[in-house]
Amino acid sequence: MQKLPLRIDIVSDVVCPWCVIGYYRLQQALDKFDEAIDPTINWLPFELNPDMPSEGQNLREHIAEKYGTSLEESITARERLTKLGADVGFHFDYFDEMRMVNTFHAHQLLHWAASEGKQHALSLQLFADFFSHRRDVSAFDVLIAAAESVGLNSFAARDVLAQQTYANDVRQLEQGIVSKGVRGVPLFVFNGQYALSGAQEVTTFEAQLQRIIDDKHTA
Repeated sequence: MQKLPLRIDIVSDVVCPWCVIGYYRLQQALDKFDEAIDPTINWLPFELNPDMPSEGQNLREHIAEKYGTSLEESITARERLTKLGADVGFHFDYFDEMRMVNTFHAHQLLHWAASEGKQHALSLQLFADFFSHRRDVSAFDVLIAAAESVGLNSFAARDVLAQQTYANDVRQLEQGIVSKGVRGVPLFVFNGQYALSGAQEVTTFEAQLQRIIDDKHTA
């Protein structure tokens, strides 16, 4: 049986824990449709904190200011995310000095990586760098090392960042996404027709995938 081509656009930020959990839940659902669906994943930029200064901010302090979260609530949330991550095979390594950082440069590198066929691998690498390996994904050296680790040319990556080659393209994409009413991530869009918002359960993704297959067969 010929597989159904399926484009999946994921609106995401590389410092968003729910984007990590949502993606890996989606992947578990896709694994169950391995013989029926041929997915192509495209990552679209969204900055949770577009005004974050270059030096970043302590993550716990940032969350407290943004959401009014107490220390106890922060500890509980981190424990919950760590467990949910483990459930899908991802390691969250939260620590007291962890900082929220600006991700505009990361999104520029991801935009370039798409033209090189490495965007998906780079996105997963940046998730791991930030959440699992305690790396600053706003730093050029970290971004360049991530690019090189997935098979991209490190000199080309440095040029992309230094020259801000895709800054305007990323800004336009971000503005277009916000103009459509997107205020939070992750957002999953299937073939430009079906959308799911948030880190849905695996069963919800499975139901959506089945619905797409059924609609294709009845079209």
